[in-house]
Amino acid sequence: MARIGVFVCHCGVNISGIVNCPSVASELLKIPGVVYTRDYQYMCSLPGQSLIKEAIKNYGLNRIVVSACSPRMHEETFRNCISEAGLNPYLFEMANIREQCSWVHQDKEKATKKAIELTRMAVFKVAKNIPLTKLKAGVCKKGCVIGGGIAGIQAGLDLANAGISTIIVERTPSIGGKMAQLDKTFPTLDCSACILTPKMVEASRHKNIKIYTYSEIEEVSGFMGNFKVKIRKKARSIDESKCTGCGLCLEKCPVKIPSEFNMGLGNRGAIYIPFPQAVPRIPTIDRENCLYFTKKRCGLCKKACDRDAINYYQEDEIITEDVGAIIVATGFSLFDHSVYGEYGGGRFKDILSSLSFERLINASGPTKGHIKRPSDGKEPKSVAFIQCIGCRDDAKGISYCGRFCCMYTAKQAILLREHIPDCKVHIFYIDIRAAGKGYEEFVEKARTKYGISYIRGRVSKIYQKKDRLVVKGADTLAGIPLSVEVDMVVLANGAIPQKDSKTLAQILKIPYDEYGFFTELHPKLAPSETTTGGIFLAGSCQFPKDIPDCVQSAGAASSKAISLVSKDSLEIEPVISRVNPEFCKACFSCIDVCAYSAIEKQEIKGRVSAKINPALCHGCGSCLSICRCSAISLDGFSSFSIFNQIEALSEMYEGF
Repeated sequence: MARIGVFVCHCGVNISGIVNCPSVASELLKIPGVVYTRDYQYMCSLPGQSLIKEAIKNYGLNRIVVSACSPRMHEETFRNCISEAGLNPYLFEMANIREQCSWVHQDKEKATKKAIELTRMAVFKVAKNIPLTKLKAGVCKKGCVIGGGIAGIQAGLDLANAGISTIIVERTPSIGGKMAQLDKTFPTLDCSACILTPKMVEASRHKNIKIYTYSEIEEVSGFMGNFKVKIRKKARSIDESKCTGCGLCLEKCPVKIPSEFNMGLGNRGAIYIPFPQAVPRIPTIDRENCLYFTKKRCGLCKKACDRDAINYYQEDEIITEDVGAIIVATGFSLFDHSVYGEYGGGRFKDILSSLSFERLINASGPTKGHIKRPSDGKEPKSVAFIQCIGCRDDAKGISYCGRFCCMYTAKQAILLREHIPDCKVHIFYIDIRAAGKGYEEFVEKARTKYGISYIRGRVSKIYQKKDRLVVKGADTLAGIPLSVEVDMVVLANGAIPQKDSKTLAQILKIPYDEYGFFTELHPKLAPSETTTGGIFLAGSCQFPKDIPDCVQSAGAASSKAISLVSKDSLEIEPVISRVNPEFCKACFSCIDVCAYSAIEKQEIKGRVSAKINPALCHGCGSCLSICRCSAISLDGFSSFSIFNQIEALSEMYEGF
């Protein structure tokens, strides 16, 4: 016999400000089967949970309803609470009277009535709930990090230092990411390479880390603790076991094409190492531009190699790894400013992206750190920086803030003045967003110590006047139009997701937002987790982050992964779908709609039907809704409990 207890939370004044919580509690006591009700200011607090445990003990309660906020926030809290009191955690229901009631209504009487209705439905559902038991599965004690930038390297090192065997998958020929392209970092102006290179070397030499560069994720199957990752290791046309990285082959290559690493400001050969500190220091042959592959001639690199490491016939290799946890750290791309025709649309050589300017000021860049105009090689005497390129622009770009653009613009302006002390520097901005330790002081130093002119206002147009650029805009603080002639313009391009982020999200079966950034499980309570158990997020694949934030998020993601793979076994959520093979008509529509590949075909005694893998099922119910013959049921949401909910509501409105 059901002995139900109902607990109504005030949530401070979030709920009680519009809902009469004592009235809800007293009204629910009239329902048959409800033997105890109580309202309290904060049910999720330790005293609130103690009230529930004491009531279970004193009144012999065997089912619990908490009427409070979103189950997404505190369902697990209350399940653990009643479990500690000796009840099955699935003999619990939560009615959302905050997001679905108090926060969306203003009439107190009507809101209170709705809160009673919502709670009553939860009572009728819990009355038909049956106990469920969590399933158990083994755990593969291995981690996988996708992306070899600073976030991926840090996550990999954290896992490895905890004794976890780890693989890092990077699609470019070297780890390092965008941090490897930077000269210095804000606000300390530390050398970027001096910080990053030791991390790269440590990762490459760590006994618990294996790095797959020039490789991409092809497929991910399995479930939390037991993933199977298929990796395509692309052909470098180099035998890595023989290559010593001497560089003789690079010297002999006659082909010269724009270097991606140097943002097209310098050239590389068809056989190349991206940058001097690359890890691994092994060349890659660009088959699209190599004369051997395009015209079946040349072969100079092979002749120069005394180790016989050049292999033109090497093919892509498919590698399968079993891992227990996956950390996604794929980073970001920069907004393409060519959409701004008013800024030259990419036609003017002396209008550079922020990352292109980084390569100019870098000692390992195409000009060896000497700042020169791409058009004529002359040293600029005046430079304009323009912020928010692509960001906060619903018309041509994206609506969000790039987050670190204000800071790297200030850094680049300071470095420019240090390289060319007499250079006039103007920064056009909408407003300055310098939220971080020492950030505001850094911007102020740019204004005062370095004499950089900050001009508040958008730039309307940039055009060429002889060998100079004219920047037209407005100074909104002075309230006057403005026209500045400069030798060079640097655009603060905003951060956007990687072009293939949505494809990767579909492979991993994780959600993404309208821009393509990967979405966390909960923005406050689970910022490093995803809706797919065992897959975690680090760095700027989630949203724009600077280097400290990337390192922090890598630590958070790796700690979650370590706690997962260090276990001997995992408990799997029992709210899953099941197929009754006797009713199944083998249409397999359920296979088509399952987002988690949890359903497969099976044959029993000559009868074909669908079968659900409980370890893969997430209990979303998509298969249940598509099944035409009602062969699928969902544990925790049986037809009996759902119809009982509907009956509860219909009884309240009987006669209307």
